[in-house]
Amino acid sequence: MGRTVSAWVTSGEERLGVVGPFAVEVPWWAEVEPVIAHLRQVLGVEVLVLRLLSVDGGEGARDGHVTYHVEALERPEPGRLTAALPTDLGVLDNPERLRAPWARIDGLRELLDWAADALKTAGRPLTGPIRQRKTWNLAGLFLLPTAQGPVWLKATPHFATDEAAAIGLLAAPDPGLVPTVVASGPGRLLLEHLPGEDCWDAPVEIVDSAVTRLVAAQAQLAGAIPPALPDRRAGVVADRVRDLLAGDVGRELTAEELAGAYELVERWPLLAECGLPDTVVHGDFHPGNWRSDGGPPAVVDFADAHLGNPVLDGIRARDWLPPARRPAAAQAWIEAWTAHVPGCEAARALAIAEPLSHLAYAVRYQEFLDGIEPSERIYHHGDPVTSIRAALRSAVIMD
Repeated sequence: MGRTVSAWVTSGEERLGVVGPFAVEVPWWAEVEPVIAHLRQVLGVEVLVLRLLSVDGGEGARDGHVTYHVEALERPEPGRLTAALPTDLGVLDNPERLRAPWARIDGLRELLDWAADALKTAGRPLTGPIRQRKTWNLAGLFLLPTAQGPVWLKATPHFATDEAAAIGLLAAPDPGLVPTVVASGPGRLLLEHLPGEDCWDAPVEIVDSAVTRLVAAQAQLAGAIPPALPDRRAGVVADRVRDLLAGDVGRELTAEELAGAYELVERWPLLAECGLPDTVVHGDFHPGNWRSDGGPPAVVDFADAHLGNPVLDGIRARDWLPPARRPAAAQAWIEAWTAHVPGCEAARALAIAEPLSHLAYAVRYQEFLDGIEPSERIYHHGDPVTSIRAALRSAVIMD
């Protein structure tokens, strides 16, 4: 169906008006680069997208008609806006406790100033304008040009893991596995650009490299994890799932579904029997978070990293690849863990964890919903229940 956009434009205290609707080629709501390019051309000034206000139609964080709050960094010439703003501006003016710092112009200016100062301190000052690439409730992403090459600025919410800490842990055994951190602070970090492409359609040798190198680093780090990472070991996650089932999410399930979900929670001790150690878990180890220019890939996006059972990464790597490459990913993961932990039952762990992984992600999706402002919840609405039902379907297949 595609994405169309309306921009409600402000500049400081001025409510300037509306631009749109207009179509953009990229369907994903969070991808704001094409929105900015169109508005820059129409308004003749630089703009920043602050946040999503509403969506009409679309699903899965794509398509439909999306309305954004956009800040013009200078006042455009008269006549460049297509309509006046609605008289009821509550959606713009009302304060919101859970609004992300980068979804407010003051917070966004502070973030960009911090990045510019950090680069200057690092001896590589900006050589051009900062370009906003992506914004949504889980991240703000910006590209910063320097004479030594581009740098990425990423801002993350309060419920995200300290990515710099997670990257530092994995860099110790394998520096090439992760991007280089230029600077970091609470909820923000600057990362060196990684050349190449995301590995959604990775050949088998890239899959094997990503999986085996992560496993090698995880095996080396097992048993010596500092408290910087969230604790999502088996007992902790099982209790979180029970809390989820006892609350509003459980009330959206049928009685049969609820009973089945509670039964699945009791399978977590079976996973411990497989002999895999708790270690640094990436948490979202799908091939879209691998970057390669043809050589060994590096892994990005550690906002979901935690201390727990590494089987979650094995499942994510396998299930998000094209079907023809999934067996290779599973086999690489099984062989790698068997080599590092002789006697472990890695293949059995993958089978047991298939439904449990969906339950773990249901908990994480609920954390997203609990931590973001109401207008952004459309990104994740229904995901906890959907994940629990996926766990139940998976359990039937596995059984």
